[in-house]
Amino acid sequence: MAIAPVMIDLEGLELQTEEKELLGHPLTGGLIFFSRNYASVEQLKQLITDIRSTVSSANKDILIAVDHEGGRVQRFRSDFTQLPAIAKLSESDDPAQNAFSHAWLMAAEVRAMDIDFSFAPVLDINYGVSGVIGDRSFNRDPNVISALAIEYIKGMREAGMASTGKHFPGHGAVIEDSHHEIPVDRRSKEEIWQQDIIPFSNLIKQGLDAVMPAHVIYSALDDKPAGFSSFWLQNILRGELQFDGVIFSDDLSMEGASVAGDFASRAEAAITAGCDMALVCNNREGAIQVLDKANIQQSAESAQRLLRMRGQAFMNRSALMDSKQWSENVNKMTYLA
Repeated sequence: MAIAPVMIDLEGLELQTEEKELLGHPLTGGLIFFSRNYASVEQLKQLITDIRSTVSSANKDILIAVDHEGGRVQRFRSDFTQLPAIAKLSESDDPAQNAFSHAWLMAAEVRAMDIDFSFAPVLDINYGVSGVIGDRSFNRDPNVISALAIEYIKGMREAGMASTGKHFPGHGAVIEDSHHEIPVDRRSKEEIWQQDIIPFSNLIKQGLDAVMPAHVIYSALDDKPAGFSSFWLQNILRGELQFDGVIFSDDLSMEGASVAGDFASRAEAAITAGCDMALVCNNREGAIQVLDKANIQQSAESAQRLLRMRGQAFMNRSALMDSKQWSENVNKMTYLA
């Protein structure tokens, strides 16, 4: 069953009547969780059961996602392992093994809840200037980032989760936070290719499943943010880097996306530029506008690509917490945190 091209969110801990209607909309193919959607493991289990049942009743399929990186960005806290920020991995005694363990534990705890994937790993370079990236980045060195990210996606795969590299081609060199401003990166093509592109290029060669572009304008190359730019998504990502996986837009409610117009226009621009799925989060009116007014034509190829993001079979939470691998990795990550 094909996956439709729009990802939305929920307002609270239970599925509301309006939200059931939104999930049944022909354009809705994804749902992302935030901290406001989590109170306990049992509550989340019931919410996911209700979501899956609602979508199944509409003869549809859906991808359920979350941002669960560790450190500052971890949506589920109580009864989940408190994961260290990934910057701590390169400072540890065995960075490669700890990257694998961090990824496996993150993915295992998320998959055990029947959530398909977390948007990870972050491939941005930590230049020391971006507050929104910072310790969400593995390192300052693009080759260290590449090496650790390769181990990271191996850990995700072992737990049945597809990987998403973000934020292409790199958000780390701008001070502005694209959630609240429209960042402009004025570096030359040569500077970007000698640094930021390296982790994406290396991970694509290792089978990176998905990419999320940045809401950043790279003014020396194009006048549009990367997520609305056919230059970045078609010429560079699909063409030069030979990426054949899924492209997710970053959240279209962010200020960095405002250059593309109203919400319907933003979604149209993202899909036209080359995104397979447009995320519309934290703005219910915006999501409804996209579903009701956006003129989105999804190709069969794009719909099929999205199927690759479905979570693979994995153990339930009870079996996970009884496993030696889980307890060993919890001890490792608790020590690093």
